[in-house]
Amino acid sequence: MSHYTAPFAAFFLTLCMVNTPALATDTAKPELTVYTYDSFISEWGMGPLIKPTFEANCGCTLNLVGMEDAVSMLQRLKLEGVSTKADLVLGLDLNLVDDAKNSGLFATHKVNTTALEMPINWQDDTFVPFDYGYFSFVYNTQLMPNPPKSLDELVNAGPELKIIIQDPRSSTPGLGLLLWMKAVYGDDSDAAWAKLSDNILTTTKGWSEAYFSLFLAGEAPMVLSYSTSPAYHMAVEGTDQYQAAAFEEGHYLQVEVAAKLKSSNNELLADEFLNFMVSEDFQKHLPLSNVMYPVNTPKDMPEAYSKLIVPNKVLQLDTAEINQSRKQWVSDWLNAMTQ
Repeated sequence: MSHYTAPFAAFFLTLCMVNTPALATDTAKPELTVYTYDSFISEWGMGPLIKPTFEANCGCTLNLVGMEDAVSMLQRLKLEGVSTKADLVLGLDLNLVDDAKNSGLFATHKVNTTALEMPINWQDDTFVPFDYGYFSFVYNTQLMPNPPKSLDELVNAGPELKIIIQDPRSSTPGLGLLLWMKAVYGDDSDAAWAKLSDNILTTTKGWSEAYFSLFLAGEAPMVLSYSTSPAYHMAVEGTDQYQAAAFEEGHYLQVEVAAKLKSSNNELLADEFLNFMVSEDFQKHLPLSNVMYPVNTPKDMPEAYSKLIVPNKVLQLDTAEINQSRKQWVSDWLNAMTQ
């Protein structure tokens, strides 16, 4: 642009702004900001698959903001309070629901959840479930042809069996294992942890590091994950090398939920997203992208899911008890791990 045309362009731009003040707002799309976990927005996650569909339906822009884990999301929301930019949070789990509800940050939803397919009866006016699964230990069949058949067998296996777990302070599966141990051993869980500590090769901050960076690299034959994890390897990679060990005591349940924030200025758009979340257009991507059980079974459910272990008992602790006792249980865990 020459020196002569620059002033004219600036004058014309100013004139347009003065005489057409509504132009920007008329053409701007509404935005919905959703806090979620990093794996959801990764290139292989759910985010890139559902974002175009929802945006086409809502005529809006969907902003997906990734964080390390559900624990991180809730901590951030508590820090931001009513000044948060989030309209929704997607990816909190059942074990954090009571804590989240007590924060007073979340609004009631308008989703009919009566027809959702779940292993428990779901009745909650704030949190909407979108998938579920069971914590389990996934093993490499080439490195471990005969895995433990129970949690107790794992705890008493001896130091020659090495496993990878995640930290309950920063990881949803890590917290899940803490509760799993508590559900099975009760007051004796500290002693069980002390025994299990000899088997732990390392404790990572999050699931991705444990599973992708270490377990799949062959650093240990067994890793804390989900009973659904083998479905991805079977359906996408065409291998049954990785399987979940079925434990006699049962497996601890995880339910992932979403909820809208009271402070959101996009309540109708948030309601639209929550209803979209339990629809076929969203749920059909869950089995091989989030690798969890959908709450609304899609028409083309991958065959690999019929080959997964089915827990003989679903373990679950009271969410209010979890909220009340979690800090003490984590403290007990730290002490047991350092004995």
